[in-house]
Amino acid sequence: MRITGDCGQQLRSPILIAVAAMIGRLPWLLFTLPAGVITDRLNRKKIIVSMDLFRGLLTFVIASILIFGQWDFPDLDSLRTGVTFETQWALYWVILSSALLFGSAEVLRDNAAQTLMPSIVGKENLERANGRMWSAEFLTNSMIGPALGSFLIGVAIYLPFLADGMTFIFAAILIVSIKTTLPVAIKKESKNSDIGAFAQFRGEIAEGVKWLWSHHLLRSMAIILGLLNLLSSISGALFILFAQEVLKTTVFLFALLGTAGAIGGILGGLLGPKVSSRFGSGATLAVVLLLLPILEIGIGLSFHWLQVWFFISVSSFVSVVWNVITVSLRQSIIPSELLGRVNSVYRLFAWGSIPIGMALAGGLVQLSSLFLEREWALRAPYLVAGVAGLILFLGAKARLTEERISRAKDEAQAQTPEKAAKDKEEVI
Repeated sequence: MRITGDCGQQLRSPILIAVAAMIGRLPWLLFTLPAGVITDRLNRKKIIVSMDLFRGLLTFVIASILIFGQWDFPDLDSLRTGVTFETQWALYWVILSSALLFGSAEVLRDNAAQTLMPSIVGKENLERANGRMWSAEFLTNSMIGPALGSFLIGVAIYLPFLADGMTFIFAAILIVSIKTTLPVAIKKESKNSDIGAFAQFRGEIAEGVKWLWSHHLLRSMAIILGLLNLLSSISGALFILFAQEVLKTTVFLFALLGTAGAIGGILGGLLGPKVSSRFGSGATLAVVLLLLPILEIGIGLSFHWLQVWFFISVSSFVSVVWNVITVSLRQSIIPSELLGRVNSVYRLFAWGSIPIGMALAGGLVQLSSLFLEREWALRAPYLVAGVAGLILFLGAKARLTEERISRAKDEAQAQTPEKAAKDKEEVI
């Protein structure tokens, strides 16, 4: 993928790269609310299994396209030297369409997975369970996966897709084996026969929106996380160009950079519950809000891949600690029959901003290139995101206090006996 610079030099287009990344996240903006209703209506365990099987099948289709198509790929290590090559538009459209399908399946699957957790472990163990789950996820996704993928792609470009397809199938089998006590699904039939299916669907979405918006703490968390993800996606959308052109990384060094997020994420998952218990949830979240923009600025000013490795590992650590605290909090205070819908509204704010940030990233680099050299144009997103993040910290820190979190937990606990009695009356 390329564009022509002012001096006739052929450069890989940050616009095309950002668009490909954005399309994969676009379903978080478009499909999240319907996914919440589906999650509350259907068996959450079956949703997860179905989406894993679908993604496995889709991955095999992509592998087949790579195997039987006539594609001309450049040598991977030559990319950091600024090698030029024509955009293969047919393959690019395959990437965009598959990213959209993968993203849609991920939205439904992940929302169901987060709402399933309270059916597996008790409230007192949610932080520990979520922490261990994220540690395992980072170990496989960010450490084992990239290393294995780098080896397989060196053998044949389609092999990572075949291996990935098998992992989806294996994951579906593992989910089937989990024993759960599933919550009662909401009623599919409307009490008012005059209300159509679409109106009922919309009403169920509105119920989730109303519940979240009336909860001051979760509303604040959703907005704050949305802004954080917007800023991080602006800086991270073109990380591959930053790593190859600014840091001059080889394929091997780029793989090593991937281990930074893995190690930080694993430690964050394991130590997150202890950090929260030791310092308090409110204080921990405030520190995370402060550290993230500082780390963004650090990456933007780095000149060696080892510096970036350190900053990414710390950023990954504190991000997972944030997730351990906030996801466990949502799982413990949102009513089970509303968990799918409220969680989807929360994630609309939190994740729906990501494709917007990715779209802005390409434009920011293009605009910066008019005034700055290519290197500093690629650094600009990190510096802009860091400064904006510090401003966000100043405005948000007072909204995530220990006192507000404790009060929210107490209010949810006080409603539990009344809710249990109501649920018992509804069960036939």
